[in-house]
Amino acid sequence: MVHTAVLIPGDGIGPEVSAAVREILGAASAPIEFVEHLAGEVALTQGFKELLPAETLAAIRKHKVALKGPCTTPIAGGFSSVNVALRKTLNMFAAVRPVRNMPGIKTRYDNVDIVIVRENTEGLYSGLENAITPDVVVSLKVATRPACERIVDWAFRYAEQRNRKRVTVLHKANIMKLTDGMFLNEARKLRTRHPSIEYDERIIDAAMMRLVRDPTPFDVIVCENLYGDLLSDLCAGMVGGLGVAPGSNIGDDCAVFESVHGSAPDIAGKNMANPLALLMSATMMLNHLATSRGDESCARVARRIKAAYDKALADGQTTTDLGGKLGTREFTAAVIARL
Repeated sequence: MVHTAVLIPGDGIGPEVSAAVREILGAASAPIEFVEHLAGEVALTQGFKELLPAETLAAIRKHKVALKGPCTTPIAGGFSSVNVALRKTLNMFAAVRPVRNMPGIKTRYDNVDIVIVRENTEGLYSGLENAITPDVVVSLKVATRPACERIVDWAFRYAEQRNRKRVTVLHKANIMKLTDGMFLNEARKLRTRHPSIEYDERIIDAAMMRLVRDPTPFDVIVCENLYGDLLSDLCAGMVGGLGVAPGSNIGDDCAVFESVHGSAPDIAGKNMANPLALLMSATMMLNHLATSRGDESCARVARRIKAAYDKALADGQTTTDLGGKLGTREFTAAVIARL
């Protein structure tokens, strides 16, 4: 069985790391056939009027799964994030960010193995900002009961499916008693439906302090949008940075798997980009296909690729961002040699 997936190379280093991942998937005989579509600044250069063309959205809706490279997002001006637009338009409400120690990458922390499940559609990222006066602006934090229930239930079911032991809910309900209070109340209700999973809840700032002191007690963490965004990058820093941080955005109908690092236009075209994060996201995509479509061959290929890049890292075959000397092409070859 061959599965068709949309490939969005992105911009900056996106096309380079996307090409590297395609090469590795091909060498591993992954049952994937890609159809390529554009998003980000490159879409404008190719004559599209939108950064997220309707054709790209239609393709994802048709094929249900996509792999996306990084797309540039400007700071304090310009267009809104392509990532945010994708998540909201396709109602991909769960952002999943696993972080774990990688072989051969020395960090200050050992035995880190955390999955962050982030609500993807509400909170302060709803984009509801208003200028009350020239000197006063207001940004609205949105919480709805269905979305709170949906994301917490998803996190519990994920923990059950992946044989995880504990779900920790992070919140600030001591201050934001209505929005975070609703999130926390829904979590307390849902814990009774999943008795096999341990339940824990912590105030977000205290949890951050505990994480940097000792992250090992944490397993699956679920939280609202902004908290999850900050937490994901914090935890990525514990295991080597965004270059080893895969990610996915999952909804009832569609799933997009992505590298969560930036587009790094300063090193684009210089054979310096690390394709590992997008490659790890591709293995997540294969595992998703194995689960959602019942194709065990996808899971077998995912395990082969994971073993290959773990072995490459253990052998010291790393790119410069991880302290090594390999370029994009050389790291790609190192992984393929270990399949």
